[in-house]
Amino acid sequence: MSQFQVTSYTDTYKIYELVEESTSSRILVCPERGGIVIGCQLHGLELFYLDKATFEHPTANIRGGNPILFPICGQLENKTYTWDGKSYEMANHGVARTSAWEVVGTNTDGEASITIMLRSNEETKESFPFDFELTFTYALANGELHIRQQYRNLTEAASMPFYAGFHPYFNADAKKLAYETDATRYLDYNDMVEKPFTGELDLDGMVESVTLLGSVKPEITFPVSGGARVRMTYNDIFKYLQLWSVQDKPFVCVEPWMAMTGELNRQEELVMLEAGGTLNANLTIGCER
Repeated sequence: MSQFQVTSYTDTYKIYELVEESTSSRILVCPERGGIVIGCQLHGLELFYLDKATFEHPTANIRGGNPILFPICGQLENKTYTWDGKSYEMANHGVARTSAWEVVGTNTDGEASITIMLRSNEETKESFPFDFELTFTYALANGELHIRQQYRNLTEAASMPFYAGFHPYFNADAKKLAYETDATRYLDYNDMVEKPFTGELDLDGMVESVTLLGSVKPEITFPVSGGARVRMTYNDIFKYLQLWSVQDKPFVCVEPWMAMTGELNRQEELVMLEAGGTLNANLTIGCER
């Protein structure tokens, strides 16, 4: 039997399980709930926090796992923006995380992987008037989760604005953590003051998030529950890292974003994908015990 396996089962929704036996690693994916990864066990340790009640509720925002953020990260002012003279409403973090994704295929040759796809439809166009196709492959190999992303603009004769990202919830025993990154400062959304970053941040008592600034290397390492350290690496198009938590909840979110919250209102740092164009990106999550 191959050390790589891809199977499926039903637990409220259809769940796909990716297994790599040699590293005691397992990934759980739910395509119909926003294409989300709800479980990320690497080297025998579960990294992701999940509030299962929010996952099981069909319209609740899932608190946990690794939600996909597209075409925006964060919030918009009054949940609205204007494009080409017309106003649109869009919920926080965009349309991908609340859409059902289609399974394109699975693979157990050299990795355990699943490829899923989301195409624009009438519902997404109410908030985001562009034709797009997203194809993501979740691949488990060598005890790491690789998220290979392809963003395609299918709109005729018009560039598509977006800034995508991820919102992973990591199990954490403390809110005060040391983050290994070359960021030099951060924007504190609790008081809207930019502050120097010295390598450690205490999210205890913070309601709003902070954004790390000044980073050049597209990577970050930090401790999680179980005495392990997570290392995330990603393409440099993910310019910002958002840090956030909730009081008395055992998680921290460390979120790679292509732009800061509200960018579709400012329209200064948008990714503009040309008509017919494709953008490929990758995010890798690894664990050291």
